[in-house]
Amino acid sequence: MKSKLSRLTLLFFLLIGAFVLVACNNGETSKESEEEKNSNSSESEEEKPSAENPLTLTFFSADGVEKEFDDPVAQEITEKTGIKLELDYPVGGNDEAIPLMIASGDYPDLIYAKGDIGKLIEAGGVIKLDDLIEEKGDNLKAMYGDQIDRLRNSIDDPSIYTVGTYGVENAYWQTSGTFQIQLDVLRELGYPEINTLDEFEAALTEYYEMYPEIDGQKTIPLSLLGSDWRWLITVGNPAGFAAGLPDDGQWAVNDETGETTYKFLLPEFKEYFKWLNGMNAKGLLDPESFTHTYDTYISKLSSGRVLSVADQDWDIGDADKALVADGKEWRTWAPLPVTLGEDKVHQGLKDYGFAGGWGIAISSTSEHQEEAFEFLDWMASEEAQILVNWGVEGENYDIVDGKRVMQEDDRERMNTDADYGKETGVGFYVYPFPQWGNGAVDSTGQSITPNSEQDIIDNFNSAEKEAIKEYGMTNWIEWFPPTEELGISNHGTVANYSIAAGSDIQIIQQKADDLTEQMITQAILGDPADFDQTWEDMVKQLEDMNIEQANEEMTQKTLDIMELWGTK
Repeated sequence: MKSKLSRLTLLFFLLIGAFVLVACNNGETSKESEEEKNSNSSESEEEKPSAENPLTLTFFSADGVEKEFDDPVAQEITEKTGIKLELDYPVGGNDEAIPLMIASGDYPDLIYAKGDIGKLIEAGGVIKLDDLIEEKGDNLKAMYGDQIDRLRNSIDDPSIYTVGTYGVENAYWQTSGTFQIQLDVLRELGYPEINTLDEFEAALTEYYEMYPEIDGQKTIPLSLLGSDWRWLITVGNPAGFAAGLPDDGQWAVNDETGETTYKFLLPEFKEYFKWLNGMNAKGLLDPESFTHTYDTYISKLSSGRVLSVADQDWDIGDADKALVADGKEWRTWAPLPVTLGEDKVHQGLKDYGFAGGWGIAISSTSEHQEEAFEFLDWMASEEAQILVNWGVEGENYDIVDGKRVMQEDDRERMNTDADYGKETGVGFYVYPFPQWGNGAVDSTGQSITPNSEQDIIDNFNSAEKEAIKEYGMTNWIEWFPPTEELGISNHGTVANYSIAAGSDIQIIQQKADDLTEQMITQAILGDPADFDQTWEDMVKQLEDMNIEQANEEMTQKTLDIMELWGTK
């Protein structure tokens, strides 16, 4: 009996011991799990981007410039988002940056590839954004609204790969890319009306004969920049404006039928370049227009001796500011609605609608895709739009009677200091990021940008204000056919279409562009007696390289875009 009880007692204590051991172990495991959970939670919080612990995203911009992300606006962006940007750009205008990325498979977090976005999509270098927009893109959805379909890639692949680049709501309070003439020419000639190329040439000729030198240097009636990619905007595009066509890059489009034609085949373009050939023969065209560098070109413009240009405002902005800073307001330029003849309607104020197409993409190799998307979505918020457009409250603008008012020194620097945007960040991060656009207003009804029409008018230099008054106008755009009469484009602009790398269109257009740039330059600078033959030779070579096939395929591309957008 004693032996039996002892065995039972031993078994009881063994069971109790085992229970206690398991309980203790469970308690330790539970405690360790809780500690590990807390540790992971703490680690997660530490890893979340913040102003104190920012996350750096690499960003390549095909239109970028050398700059550190350290200006006051950039610092405020980091404060709000926990994101810093490491900015990269194509050195020396290198257009091989994207192909090199694709070849190496080494991509930054964010990429603005401009027209090379198709190459990145084909290579699998960027991600689709549709799900992210749906799940966490409230700001982007609010910004794009019913225009969001214009972000889609194609009929065959209606995915969204990019956001940003252009304003969604557009207001046309100023022109860019048109012929521009020096204000002093207008003043000296008694403020003439200049609407045709013949009138434009006559004004330049008369002033040039009066003043063959300006400040001891030879006067230049018209200067272009055809030695680099700016051939497109100072030689090719002005021909389209003179012909009464909207800007569709290298193409001309019938907006009703979608028929798309390589523009240099049109007779109006031959007529324009024949006029330019005559300007050269008469000594009215800068002989270095196709050889000088951008720096030399801007230096000439900044001297005040160039009477006219055919260029984008953003391309000559540094020269304009330099002239104002030197007290040479009368040597700045006024935009002109110049066309080949009175039967042409200038399209300088054309509304293309939201352009879509190009934008910022997130790379497929980025380890921070969600953070990158959240950053882009925040850039579309009202808070961000006010910051990037106006700067920092109290530093760049003040609130006066409930309204944002740009500080006077900032307003002055905007107009005179070429480095203002880079140094302060004001306006620097609008393009190519998501942007509401000049026509948008915030929740209080105020303009989202400091560039309302009244602001533009107020910012005119003293000479502009005097000249405009002489013409009985308040703004230069009163010279041009109004936006309302020109209508909104059904197809946007072909210049922003994404063309697949290696496609027939891409190959044929590249060959055609190389040929036309070379032969049109030759035709302009050649003997007027040789012009017609040079032009005929060019057209024949375009036909031989199957330009008609490119016309047909681009027409279908335009029709597909119109179908994708619901405008056909």
